[in-house]
Amino acid sequence: MSTAWEGLLTMCAKFPTPAAQAAAAEKLKQYQDALKQERVKLYAEQEAARKKLLDERAALLKDARAKSAEEVAAGKQRIAGEMLAARRDVETSIPQLASEIASRILQSPASPLREVR
Repeated sequence: MSTAWEGLLTMCAKFPTPAAQAAAAEKLKQYQDALKQERVKLYAEQEAARKKLLDERAALLKDARAKSAEEVAAGKQRIAGEMLAARRDVETSIPQLASEIASRILQSPASPLREVR
């Protein structure tokens, strides 16, 4: 009978005791908590990296918009200067053009409508 008793003891030794089960459950809980904490830490690091990239992108966009606005303002100023110069050229040539128009009208032969009566 000693062999049967030994077999029963061996079989019972394979099953964990309630204390061993509780210890295993506690270790599993500790592992899951540690895993959860690491996930939270990882997500926080990812969020910080994402925010940093978004901030850098926003700064680049702001700089590009400012540069574009400066270029547009410079272009507007250049065009305004060119328009003013063109207006001055036209205004200074008005008397000459008026004189040429008047002399051509006065020098031209009578129109066919004036001759027919």
